[in-house]
Amino acid sequence: MTFTLDDLTRILLEGSGEPENVDLDSDILDLTFDDLGYDSLAMLETASRVEREFGVTLDDSTVIEATTPRTFLDAVNALLPVRTP
Repeated sequence: MTFTLDDLTRILLEGSGEPENVDLDSDILDLTFDDLGYDSLAMLETASRVEREFGVTLDDSTVIEATTPRTFLDAVNALLPVRTP
C-alpha cells in the first residue's frame, strides 16, 4: 500500500474543501500547506482522516514538521507496511 498525492488531495478536499486560487492538480509537491491555503486545523483534520483510512498513527510533531505535500507523503509512507511479493 502506498499513500499517493491523489490520496492526499482527495482527503484535503473532503475534509477542508478546495482552496482559493490554487490548482491542486498542478505541481504542488514542494509548496507549503500554508501556500496551498490549508492551515494547521486543516492539517490536523487531514492527519486524522489519513490515520483512519490508512491505519497509521501520526505524531503531532510529524504533522507540524511536514509542511509540504512531499514531506507529508514521505512521513505517511514511512509508517505503512511494506508489501512483499
